[in-house]
Amino acid sequence: MGSEYFINSQELENKVRNLLPSQGGAGAGFDLSASTQIIPIIDLTESAEGSNVRADLQTALSFKTSSVYSVSNQTTTLITTTGYYRVFGDYRASSTNTSFFQLNDGATGKNILIFENGNSQRLQREYDFIIFLPAGASLKATSDSATGTLDGCTRQIADINGTLVDP
Repeated sequence: MGSEYFINSQELENKVRNLLPSQGGAGAGFDLSASTQIIPIIDLTESAEGSNVRADLQTALSFKTSSVYSVSNQTTTLITTTGYYRVFGDYRASSTNTSFFQLNDGATGKNILIFENGNSQRLQREYDFIIFLPAGASLKATSDSATGTLDGCTRQIADINGTLVDP
């Protein structure tokens, strides 16, 4: 059987009040204690947050949640739904070309990733980034010639409130 010790620390008590209001944060008095007895702790954080999938598995690609695109010599709107998205793929160009991704709020656009090939040599670059789209915003991809292509995939990883989207 373990021994129990009482801890008298205003700093620790304040921290508990801030982090755990239901455990005395409303002004009720309480004592902190320590014990030499081993007590197992079960981490239920993922379940409490609404996800039962490990964080690395949460971003997995699936048939249902992935959208593939190929943009060459045009502008294509890739995403218009609110939320957090992973965008990845590669840029290929065989001659002079400029290709880019743009966040658009409905009135103006902001280029967030630009690829340029200023000569006739073959060029290939990979990309992988995460964006947030609020209401009314979209992600567009543009390639200004048939010699440059943005190929890739988008996958929603969370809704606008940050709730994870299972694959």
